[in-house]
Amino acid sequence: MAKKLEEEYGTKVLMNVPEVDQVDLSAFSEGKAKETRRFHESIPAYNRTPLVQLRGLGGKLGVKGIFVKNEAERFGMKAFKGLGGTYAMFRILCRELGLDPGKVDFSEFQKVDVREKTAKYTFVTATDGNHGKGVSWASGLFGAHAYVYMPKGTVKAREEAVRQAGPAEVTVTDWNYDDTVKYAKKMSEEHGWFLIQDTSWDGYEEIPGWIMDGYLTMASEAAEQTEAAGEIPTHVFLQAGVGSMAGAVAGYLVNHYGEKAPKIMIVEPDVADCIFRSGEAGELCSVDGAPETIMAGLNCGTPCKSIWPVLKSVPAAYVTCKDYAAAHAMRAYAKPAGDDPVIVSGESGASTMGAVLMLLERPELEAARKALGLGADSVILLINTEGDTDPVSYRNIVECGAYPLP
Repeated sequence: MAKKLEEEYGTKVLMNVPEVDQVDLSAFSEGKAKETRRFHESIPAYNRTPLVQLRGLGGKLGVKGIFVKNEAERFGMKAFKGLGGTYAMFRILCRELGLDPGKVDFSEFQKVDVREKTAKYTFVTATDGNHGKGVSWASGLFGAHAYVYMPKGTVKAREEAVRQAGPAEVTVTDWNYDDTVKYAKKMSEEHGWFLIQDTSWDGYEEIPGWIMDGYLTMASEAAEQTEAAGEIPTHVFLQAGVGSMAGAVAGYLVNHYGEKAPKIMIVEPDVADCIFRSGEAGELCSVDGAPETIMAGLNCGTPCKSIWPVLKSVPAAYVTCKDYAAAHAMRAYAKPAGDDPVIVSGESGASTMGAVLMLLERPELEAARKALGLGADSVILLINTEGDTDPVSYRNIVECGAYPLP
């Protein structure tokens, strides 16, 4: 049963009682992670992204450790989303070409005769930015075509980043994210294109499932690296838009650690908190209209239906944060404590650190801090899901102090 704590300092916390035995997590197994990782490792641009330990900040905040998986260095795209886009496209093409995904890898798609076939396929997606970059980049890798639709208000830098990532044709629509997804779906049906969307609905589950499979590479790396540092995380904060990445990573970590599984917290912008609302209601809920937040990658109004059972049963809490909390975290990453390294983090990437800073720095949130068991023995794992995907906004926030703490 979810229990809401009072909102303090712009942060809402909804406690949840995990019921892991009530949900099937077999899709997020160690074996599945090995499959996706085998494919990603066959891509020439693959490198395991770094796990950074912030000892100075951890000491300052009074916790045992803070680890950050820095996805700003993934595939040169400043974001983790290429993992899902490439794996989903790989699986679609294997299915269409009659290839066994368990026996072939990316090298198969570098053969001239295979690329002649992949050139006949077209993919389409809707995106706030990072997912579209991943699909555009993947279409270039496989020699296919792609169309990317972006919601109204998309900044020029994110639009251009999709174009630079690969050969996709990019269009900014006049609608919000959810309506842009509907349009991409409509175009796929009219033209016979393959829709690669990181959310699901009735009748559209397989491809979003493959996208989530792709994220298991990141989760597997993070667990491996944390353990190599001699630690097991006690608390993991995962940012969520539609929730696909958060659910997949949460499912993997619960499987991987078993009885030692960490507490999982789902973090969203306070104005686009569809998963928080769903947790509160105990059923899927949406956010209507066109909410505005600097956390563009998390500005989604409707949760991914197929991952909702995981997001309902696994998290210990749902947390929302204000734009100024994310901005505060971006500055904390950029101007680190002690000898901690600098981390370049965009608005969505910094959201989880924003939630952590609010919970650990603010005396107003002591009740939430205690309820979550955050203290001297805590080992916190975060994922910096993106770098400075909007360089102008990044400079305004980090160098000029935009969105200051009130």
